[in-house]
Amino acid sequence: MSSPRSYGRGNLEARPVKITPDAVPHAEGSALVEFGDTRVLCAATVEENIPKWLQGKGGGWVTGEYDMLPRSTHTRTQRSRGAHGVKGRTHEIQRLIGRALRAGIDLTAIGPRTITVDCDVISADGGTRTAAVTGGFVAMALAARWIHRRGLVKEPIATLQVAAISVGVIAGEVKVDLDYSEDSNADVDSNLVMTANKEFIEVQGTGERTGFERKTLDAMIDAALPALDQLFVLQRRSIGESKKFD
Repeated sequence: MSSPRSYGRGNLEARPVKITPDAVPHAEGSALVEFGDTRVLCAATVEENIPKWLQGKGGGWVTGEYDMLPRSTHTRTQRSRGAHGVKGRTHEIQRLIGRALRAGIDLTAIGPRTITVDCDVISADGGTRTAAVTGGFVAMALAARWIHRRGLVKEPIATLQVAAISVGVIAGEVKVDLDYSEDSNADVDSNLVMTANKEFIEVQGTGERTGFERKTLDAMIDAALPALDQLFVLQRRSIGESKKFD
């Protein structure tokens, strides 16, 4: 018999998810995303510059930054940035966020400018990177709207929704949206990043104790799809609820 899950949910159910737009008043786009007790604040900044290697190529750039606040966990976590740069895990997650968000926007339409999406973990209970991608898209989409509404580009900037969810196997059972206690005990742990047109951006999967079969990967993907669809609905709703341009 499987152990009860947080919030009394079934194996294929995500935790309660809430996305609040306009969470940072001064940012060009922002959202507070909550997956249960995991909370990530995402803020997008538009700057009138691009990396040197992009200059003259007629497009813009989107990048992501990620960090965990020191008391986002039960004990104080050291800040990721210090004299020796960014920690390996943080750097990996930042690269994931950047790749995911760039797949969800027309970089050419941005013009020669950069959107930086800062994702700061306020409270961590598993799934911080998937929450960052999901909320980061909302912040980026609102920033793209800001660019157009300010008259910096003539046409609305096309975006394609991107969301992410964790899924794993615990004691032989596939479970969606792992909290920290589940993630710590998972036999297989994975993160899926997908666009709203059902294209994968990234599939991260790890056998924590031993290898796993192809059918296990297929089962995890199948389990994650309905949860991702729910996230897309919440993203659209939160973008529509934004009052920043009223």
